[in-house]
Amino acid sequence: MDAAASLTTDDLDYVLPAELVAQHPAPERGASRLMVLEAGSGEPIALGRFDELLLGQLREDDLVIANDARVLHARIPVQRATGGVGEALLLAPAETQPADAGRCRWSAMARPARKYRDGMEVATVRGDASLTFVERSSSQTWTVELPVGLDEVPAWLLAHGELPLPPYVTERGQDEGRYQTVHARVDGSVAAPTAGLHFDDELWARVRDRCEVAHVTLHVGAGTFLPVSDGSLDEHVMHHERYEVSEATDIAVRAALAAERRVVAVGTTTTRVLEHVYATDTPQLSGSTDLFIVPGHEWSCVGALLTNFHLPRSTLIALVMSFLGRDETRRAYARAIEERMRFYSFGDAMFVHGRPVAAGDH
Repeated sequence: MDAAASLTTDDLDYVLPAELVAQHPAPERGASRLMVLEAGSGEPIALGRFDELLLGQLREDDLVIANDARVLHARIPVQRATGGVGEALLLAPAETQPADAGRCRWSAMARPARKYRDGMEVATVRGDASLTFVERSSSQTWTVELPVGLDEVPAWLLAHGELPLPPYVTERGQDEGRYQTVHARVDGSVAAPTAGLHFDDELWARVRDRCEVAHVTLHVGAGTFLPVSDGSLDEHVMHHERYEVSEATDIAVRAALAAERRVVAVGTTTTRVLEHVYATDTPQLSGSTDLFIVPGHEWSCVGALLTNFHLPRSTLIALVMSFLGRDETRRAYARAIEERMRFYSFGDAMFVHGRPVAAGDH
């Protein structure tokens, strides 16, 4: 039986007390907590402060890879001609761009979705600008046009947009810098690669001193915001997300795999890029991926995983189950709740050692 077909959304569910949803980051990046596990076991082998435990989990010959995507100020508050307010959340550049190089089109989510019409121009709430809802792309997305070229979008969004904190973070007034990783370099994401948020500059430098470090880029898009369909997971459609692997990173990964050195993925976004690219003998170093990692996945690259605690019924829990084990993931999450660990983007993390769980293990 196909592994995705045998897994349902109920298998990905758990009950989380509302007070464990982290509304703000830890006072210091490294002050979050870390649960350390071995693949195939749901019992922690260590539990403590992130910056005190993390380095001890790394081997000197590890290749540590992180996602260097930088989050755009992609949530744009807008006002319609009627006076009604809403927002457009940019997701990714549209496949087809206008001939005018001074304009660009993006796929976007809109709120309130029913208030917009094809061709409607709306004003930005911040600054004196406007954007146009060109046409509805699907039941959940629109194509919108901005009055600047693609290269100018990050600067335009700084003036007219907001950082798109996750919807479950209801406490506003956050330090925006804490929703960017210290190694963020490439503008384009609409959500942070949150496993990287635990590193401050000093800890990241200590990782670089101990191990070889490389980066990939994956710009998080619509898939982060859409729920998993009810029923079996083989019915869920993952959205494509843009990625890039540099030539230097490719050389580092190939060398590590050839020498049977461990590749440590900082986060599920990094994991998806590596497993997409290195599942073939002819890697495509740039493009888009809709890889949905579920139990039974044949792991090709990642040998250890650092990741946060994820939303119930999410594709990310399925990924963790593929690496750690189904029942083991449930036990680890139950222990995290018992230990009053903090969940989601600003929450705590787990580090999983060892070989991924094979398809026949569960």
